[in-house]
Amino acid sequence: MIAQTQPILLSVNGVNKSFGGLQALHDVSLEIASGHIYGLIGPNGAGKTTFFNVITGLYEPDAGTFILDGKPYEPTAVHEVARTGIARTFQNIRLFGGMTALENVMVGRHVRTRQGLLGAVLRTPAERREEKEIVEHARALLDYVEIGQYAGYTARNLSYGHQRRLEIARALATEPKLLALDEPAAGMNATEKIGLRQLLEKIRNDGKTILLIEHDVKLVMGLCDRMTVLDYGKVIAAGLPQKVQKNPKVIEAYLGAGGS
Repeated sequence: MIAQTQPILLSVNGVNKSFGGLQALHDVSLEIASGHIYGLIGPNGAGKTTFFNVITGLYEPDAGTFILDGKPYEPTAVHEVARTGIARTFQNIRLFGGMTALENVMVGRHVRTRQGLLGAVLRTPAERREEKEIVEHARALLDYVEIGQYAGYTARNLSYGHQRRLEIARALATEPKLLALDEPAAGMNATEKIGLRQLLEKIRNDGKTILLIEHDVKLVMGLCDRMTVLDYGKVIAAGLPQKVQKNPKVIEAYLGAGGS
């Protein structure tokens, strides 16, 4: 794990979000250091995915301030959030099932394209060069997540674990400052989880910052540098995993007797 000496990449302060009479988030604040894997955990209904949806532009917060990489940040439309530097995956896999693995990653990369619609229509030399670069970058990312041999496979025909890796590759194609992963280990077997942990450690070691929602306590505690625990939309603990794990409120709300 990395010591808390890195600059803060994302600072979130006083976030509130209500749906009718239900307050899903209440005064949620956290700071994520650059190059860390930061865990966001809690029981079902704690507000974790709502928080993800707020910072990635799916939900508009009722209150709160956001600083991303030293600059004020306002979560707006999803595509604008991706351009700003936050990419996410979802708890339920959301790939283009009829497209190839390569094409799925290329879709993510198009957030960073320079040539507009006119260039695409006219097939200008600049557009063709950029398209070649997109293909090469997509292939490199598939190799990076260790599914390069499946570039030509349609996404729906990939194994479950490989589909999860493809989602991560597509998110990385946007060149995110923050990679937000919503339960990436959900549905994985033990072998796939080991591979996922190794992949996420590699991504962190290569300088990326990850915000992780995950229900697998063993995975989270062994992988995250720091974490926040939510319960009923409120922060009940934050800090180093080994300290959070022993927090009585966390044990009562989430981990169960003994903190295991």
